[in-house]
Amino acid sequence: MSETDPILYLQLADELALAIDRGALPAGGRLPSVRESGQARGVSRNTVLAAYRLLEDRGLIEARPRSGYFVRPGLPAPVRRGSETAGEPRVTDTSVLDLIGAVFANQSNPDFIDLSLACPRGSHFYPVTRLAKIVNQLLRRQPHMISTYALPPGSARLRTQIARRGFRLGATLDPDRIVLTHGCLEALQLALRAVARPGDAVGLESPTYFNLLPLLSNLGLSVVEIPTDPERGMSVDAVEALLATGRLKAIVAMPTVQNPLGATMPLEEKKRLARLVNHYRVPLIEDALYAELQFCAVPSASVKAFDTGGWVILCSSYTKTLAPDFRIGWLEGGRFGEAIRKLKLVSSVAEPAVLSEAVGLFLESGGYDHHLRTLRQRYATQVARVRALVARHFPEGTRSTSPAGGFLVWVEMPDGVDCEVLFHQAMAENISLIPGLLSSPSGKYRNAIRLSCCHELDDRFVAALARVGQLAREQCGEVR
Repeated sequence: MSETDPILYLQLADELALAIDRGALPAGGRLPSVRESGQARGVSRNTVLAAYRLLEDRGLIEARPRSGYFVRPGLPAPVRRGSETAGEPRVTDTSVLDLIGAVFANQSNPDFIDLSLACPRGSHFYPVTRLAKIVNQLLRRQPHMISTYALPPGSARLRTQIARRGFRLGATLDPDRIVLTHGCLEALQLALRAVARPGDAVGLESPTYFNLLPLLSNLGLSVVEIPTDPERGMSVDAVEALLATGRLKAIVAMPTVQNPLGATMPLEEKKRLARLVNHYRVPLIEDALYAELQFCAVPSASVKAFDTGGWVILCSSYTKTLAPDFRIGWLEGGRFGEAIRKLKLVSSVAEPAVLSEAVGLFLESGGYDHHLRTLRQRYATQVARVRALVARHFPEGTRSTSPAGGFLVWVEMPDGVDCEVLFHQAMAENISLIPGLLSSPSGKYRNAIRLSCCHELDDRFVAALARVGQLAREQCGEVR
């Protein structure tokens, strides 16, 4: 066999990546030669070379002239600090809100290099051509759609497809109970308005998705930070202790591919969490925005899959995977469904029929699963490359998450680095960062940043990331 086998080289690359991740191929260790690997597996030299080059692109190995291929030094994972006890209820600090505003202002400036926001850019991340054709076909066949008001409950086709896709995450969803929303953030807002009142305390993972903090602040809600492990997700022990006190009116969490850590909660902990919220009758608002971007072959089920009494509200959208500007999100409200439907009616009525039907037709065509497979592979490669760049350019002692899916990497640097200072230094050089303190109402994680791997990793991106690493090293007094 002399040609590259496209299936075999991907299988070989995945096998070696797993061995590296598990430590079977340790950092600094030499890989078998191309000839040895080919003979051992009965594949061609070109197939082995293609696998090794893919691992190079992922930042997992490096070629050394006349020496062969070696495993690159890796990054240790962040460690959870402090106790398993949740914090006291608190309102988000106004300085945190001001910094969040600055982050979004930078995003709209074309001169900035964005290392931070979870907004994929470029045709590689979305099926732009196919969606454009679907929209054109819809408008040719049903031109009246743009001269007719969209009314609730919205596209039956899309709601049916959402319910069918729910089975992939173990959830049985009823199309008639699904509410279409203007992105996932509106879904979260409607859910919170349905279950909590101003002055109530809501449990959030810590660190959490930074834009939840201004959302809760605007709703007059206080936050209780729940410890969250970089690999296992939110502490269910801490949740149980909180629920027993009666302090919480609701919990908002991402049990699958959490933002910003990328962690996925073990299945048994998801089952336990479902039992707890049903027992204490406290709603869990489950944000599943990144659940379809899990890297594993068999996706982990949602907490909603184990909900017996309707106390789990499941939210998601297609902004990260399909069409960001369509802003098509959804939620299934469980026992709060009727209240949520009424809130949607008086807030934004319904989502555009043309856009909703276009997404529904794309899902119906079967093209979405192929698109997701390509997208997961691309993000896994880009996450690995960004982690390798961090290992190369950031201070000694830096730690990084190894996410279970999605495209976000959480980086913790030595305590000598103040990432609010780093944020302003980078901003002065037209580089946009998200400092870790934005992920906590109390301003924790001052030595952390969130990096996004959903952009083209071109020379500008790489140079900007290297510059941030240099600035961080200078704060530590580290010179290279």
